[in-house]
Amino acid sequence: MQEIIVDNFAGGGGASTGIELATGRSVDIAINHDPAAIAMHEVNHPETEHYQEDVWEVDPREVCAGRPVALNWLSPSCTHHSNAAAGKPKSKQLRGQAWLAVKWAATVRPRVQILENVKEFQSWGPLLENGQPDPKRKALTYNTFVNAMKRQGYQVETKLLKACDYGAPTSRERFFMVMRSDGKRIIWPEPTHGDPKSPEVKSGLLKPWRNAGECIDWSIECPSIFTREKPLVEKTLKRIARGLQRFVIENENPYIVPDHATVSNLGNKDELVMAFLSKYYGEVSPTEARGQRLDEPMHSISTANRFALVTSHLVKFRGDNYGSGTDQPLPTITAGGIHAGEVRALLIKYYGAGVGQSLHDPMHTIPTKDRFGLVLIKGTPYQIVDIGFRMLKARELYPAQGFPPSYVIDRDARGDKYPASAQVARCGNAVPPPFAEAMFRANLPELCTGSGNNLTLERYAEQEQGQMAFSM
Repeated sequence: MQEIIVDNFAGGGGASTGIELATGRSVDIAINHDPAAIAMHEVNHPETEHYQEDVWEVDPREVCAGRPVALNWLSPSCTHHSNAAAGKPKSKQLRGQAWLAVKWAATVRPRVQILENVKEFQSWGPLLENGQPDPKRKALTYNTFVNAMKRQGYQVETKLLKACDYGAPTSRERFFMVMRSDGKRIIWPEPTHGDPKSPEVKSGLLKPWRNAGECIDWSIECPSIFTREKPLVEKTLKRIARGLQRFVIENENPYIVPDHATVSNLGNKDELVMAFLSKYYGEVSPTEARGQRLDEPMHSISTANRFALVTSHLVKFRGDNYGSGTDQPLPTITAGGIHAGEVRALLIKYYGAGVGQSLHDPMHTIPTKDRFGLVLIKGTPYQIVDIGFRMLKARELYPAQGFPPSYVIDRDARGDKYPASAQVARCGNAVPPPFAEAMFRANLPELCTGSGNNLTLERYAEQEQGQMAFSM
């Protein structure tokens, strides 16, 4: 009888997709209590048996129906283990979802169980009366859980892995626990990608990390911040200002949008477009830029849309007037001269906590430069003439998480539409598929197709060529 594969806490299908890329077939059983998650899983994995139920209410013996289980994948809730919302009370019930692995071990004894969670899972312990983890009993419950699995006859090994090391364009780091009962050795997948500056990449042993820039749909308009019907709020302007300072003005090698892909209303052949991602994660300090370059893997994606694309339109600077001196009023602005572009840049001040100034006032003091919006790129001066801003779309976040471009994210099996917020929530909760593929290939190679991740690479190649097949 053919062994089956089970995806517990299946969500929108990240782990199932990775396993399918490894095996060439859908997982056999997917379980989740959330109807929206199951609906997304159904449209992408129609051959799977779906159970929209509380995972604890599902009887493993009944759903497996005597079939041997090769793999039970578990991605229990990570929210109440994470430090991201440290001040909020934790739920003992949600923190205890991992015990499901013991239930499955005691009933149908899967050959392999793989558990994925945040790294803080390793400190799982009792809670205080206020709902916060007890610092004196840190890791007590975790160690009890591991010992329970060992008493069931399972080998247990753990490791922290980064998705970018396995071909996903995100730096998401996750804790993995592999539990094995068939006596075979637990295998950890070797990275396939690495830091572009590393000796392994330069020598060709590894491929360079895939980056956030690959996931951006440059055909989507990035509207100017100066012509919006509803002005951006002050906090957003501050984020943009600090990001421009860090990633454009003071960066010796800013990210240049390839082939002038961003739509521009300037039409100047000398124009360059710089870009970076602004992150809405919460401010660490009043002057810190929360963002990232586009030539690095995208930072971890959450369940709400926290990434915005910022573009800076630059033209070659002409003449020798680099702006007003720090002790001089703003000079006269002509309608058609290069300074007209500089006016726009003046609306955001590239330092400190300020977000701009009135054009009727003397120019604010600049600590190190006597000009606004001037960028030196390989010895050539450029001047910022416009700034674009937009939130990333769900269809850009899913490729960043490592989903193939063909993955359906906007509708369920019945054709009902998903709102954008639901699409992003499913993405943030998802296991990056390259994680699951790599873990499955390493530990269950006898069930895999091909000698490597050929299907994955084909789909990534399509993505890199701009053949994004999302239906939005």
